[in-house]
Amino acid sequence: MFPDLTCDDIFRLETKRLWLRWPRVSDAPAVTSFASLAETARMTAEIPHPYPAGEAERFIFQARADNANGNALILVISQKGDCRPVIGVVSATLSEAGDIELGFILSPAAWGKGFATEAVRAHIEALFALTKAERILANVRVINQASRRVLEKCGFAYVDAGLDLLPARGGLYPCDRFLLTRKGWTTSRLNPHLPAMAHQTPDAMAAILHLASTIEA
Repeated sequence: MFPDLTCDDIFRLETKRLWLRWPRVSDAPAVTSFASLAETARMTAEIPHPYPAGEAERFIFQARADNANGNALILVISQKGDCRPVIGVVSATLSEAGDIELGFILSPAAWGKGFATEAVRAHIEALFALTKAERILANVRVINQASRRVLEKCGFAYVDAGLDLLPARGGLYPCDRFLLTRKGWTTSRLNPHLPAMAHQTPDAMAAILHLASTIEA
């Protein structure tokens, strides 16, 4: 699914304030510093809490293997600067149906500064540019309003809500499900000041989809 270009560990993405790159073993202390926090883990499906010793290294080795095999595109988020601290992770994996599923976490120390939105937008841009995917899926716990806002700012449309299995949390939890289509992404890029798609009326949604189809025609 993911192209040869992303299967090499020299692959990276650059934004105004960030680098997105393959994780390295040397990133393990930084990943542990935020993944081990309860406020980070409780919003995720896969991060255990308490965080076991060696879990960051295990995650990094698996992420690198999945990237190399073309099964995923999992990148750490680092700030630009002399020390380039790692502040989060953004991931694209394949669902059982073959759709791309997006995930991201950010260190609480970096919350509220727009880093998550900046990183997610760059990742989405790469996914649509480098793959033939027509849509990207994402879901967040209903209590995770911050991540919901990130998805809305990136053009995701709310689909529905339901109980989703979060293995690391030990059961089913209420989650909101979101969808971003290639057409929707084109529209959100060309019209960055449009209101979040999750809150638009059916007529507004129809107008946006019509605009997207006109652009791509």
